[in-house]
Amino acid sequence: MESQTMACHYYPPCPQPHLTIGSSKHTDPFCLTILLQDHNQGLQVRNHDRWVDMPKSAQGALVVNVGDFLQLITNDKFKSVEHRVVAQSSTTRSSVACFFGPGSENKYRLYGPAKELVLLGGDHVEPVYREVHLVEFLDYFKSNGSPLSHFKLS
Repeated sequence: MESQTMACHYYPPCPQPHLTIGSSKHTDPFCLTILLQDHNQGLQVRNHDRWVDMPKSAQGALVVNVGDFLQLITNDKFKSVEHRVVAQSSTTRSSVACFFGPGSENKYRLYGPAKELVLLGGDHVEPVYREVHLVEFLDYFKSNGSPLSHFKLS
């Protein structure tokens, strides 16, 4: 992976957390996100149309999220996860997210499901997604959110 980006987040306490959200629901566009967070709760993941609280992290533990681009190139073998951060009434929350993906020098290269996964064990598995330029993938994400359904073949 040739591109790395880091984002630092701080969520102050909110006396009425039901009236706000710390970070709205989203998926990450790249391959992997590695998250270092404090021990306060707030991170939730979507599981079967329900929001599930992630347990408190052990000191120094890392959370690894699969992103949309990795889902595309693995032909759905690895799934991107929708997540959000909910506000807390009396505690702050801090996190540092590191995003890893292809570099911008490859923005016009075509990416699609890896041939090794489409020809798994000699059997042909239909590609789930069409090939797409990285710049097209990221532009769609910036404007519309997760691009996976847009680039799906069927």
